[in-house]
Formats: sequence, C-alpha cells, structure tokens
Amino acid sequence: MSGTIFDIKEMAVHDGPGIRTTVFFKGCPLRCRWCHNPEGLSQKPQLMFKENRCRHCGLCYKKCDHEECKPFGRCVHICPQNCLEITGKTVEAATLADELKDSAKVLGNTFGGFTFSGGEPLFQYKFLLELIDKLKNYHLCIETSGFAQNEVFKTVIDKLDFVIMDIKIADNDLHKEFTGVDNTRIIENYRYLKASGKPHIIRTPLIPNICDTEDNLSAIKKIIGESPWEKLPYNSLAGAKYKMLGMEYGL
Repeated sequence: MSGTIFDIKEMAVHDGPGIRTTVFFKGCPLRCRWCHNPEGLSQKPQLMFKENRCRHCGLCYKKCDHEECKPFGRCVHICPQNCLEITGKTVEAATLADELKDSAKVLGNTFGGFTFSGGEPLFQYKFLLELIDKLKNYHLCIETSGFAQNEVFKTVIDKLDFVIMDIKIADNDLHKEFTGVDNTRIIENYRYLKASGKPHIIRTPLIPNICDTEDNLSAIKKIIGESPWEKLPYNSLAGAKYKMLGMEYGL
C-alpha cells in the first residue's frame, strides 16, 4: 500500500526513547492555528517557494518534461538559487520499510527505534498499519493528536511500544475554535491509552493565551492524572513556512 510522507529525520532524540528515525506523514484532520508543520496539513504534495532567494529570472516558468513538476506549472529543478522544493512524496510501505531498516544499520545497537509523526499518522492508518507490520522487530512509537475513530486508535496503539499524545485544550468548545475539531474522541482515546498500560507521554504546547492558561493546564491535569506530561514551549518561528507554501498563519 502507498502513503504520503514529507520528511524523514534521522538521529532524532526528542521523538521517543533513544536515538531514533522519525517519519513524518502528510495529512492531518486538525487545523491548529499555531501548527509548526504546515506542510503536513494537506495530504497532497505541495510546492514550497523560498521567495527571499528568488532573482526573478523566470527560468522555472519554462516548459519542462518532469512529471513531478507538471501539477505546479513550474520546473522545480532548474532554479539556480534552489528556491523551489516539492514537499511530500508517495511511497510504498514495503519500499519505505526497507529504506528505514537500511538507515538504522548505521547506529547498530545504539538505535532506539522508529517514530511515526506528522501531520497525523492516524490519518493514513491503513498505510501506517502496513508499515508497522513490516517494522515489527523494532521499537515503534507514534506522535499523535489522538483524533481518530476509537477502533482505529486502539488497533494502532496496540501494535506500538510507546505513545506520545497531545492534549492541547481541555475545554471542548475552545478546542474546536482553535483546532477545528472537538476533543471528545481525543479524551476517549486517551482514556483507552491510559487503561491499556502502554508506556506514554502526554504533551501540551504552551501557546500564549490559548493553551498556557492556568485554567487550561489545571483542567488537563485533572484529565491525565499521573500520566507523564511534557509542556512544550511555543515556537515563535512557527509561521515562517506558511508564506513559502502560499498559506496564512493563523496566529
């Protein structure tokens, strides 16, 4: 089965136990106003244009025969300043698994495992499940919003070794206002995760005046109890990629 990814990060140390390789899945059902991976929102490949490098030579608008360039009406490969980049590619699960295994050999016994991030990996759960099965002899982790049908969440989580899950906003109405979806499924899925005994960490991004309020953090604490909890500082550079993708930053 094929799926769409937009990045693979090797030597990752913040995406689960040990030194890992993180695969970033393209596509997400949430629209968090502060999202720092906007290239992970759409499941389709996108053109990233680094305008600050552009000399306006016009070479990229000349006709080319590259199949990957045709959807964008520009040649991605000709730019002398490397202003253009396609973010997102379609891969077969079996092919990707082989590539990941080869990359892991370099670290030998120090390799911690693979982490599936995004975007939202559960958005492509069938592709994810096939990839998990082909990597089953490794330590496997997911970074997820937890927004998925309950049966999908359970099926995926039961196959993994570690879960990093976001709980961003406790109030349902505020969650829908700032992420585009309510948090009913998320809370239900978290409760399944906790009851399962699966090793996990809950993460909350400290978005100023949205997620970092005393009321919100206190409410999240009541939900998660003694679950390990990381509070992530707001990334003030989060909006930089939006313009390159022709998108607007929500904050």
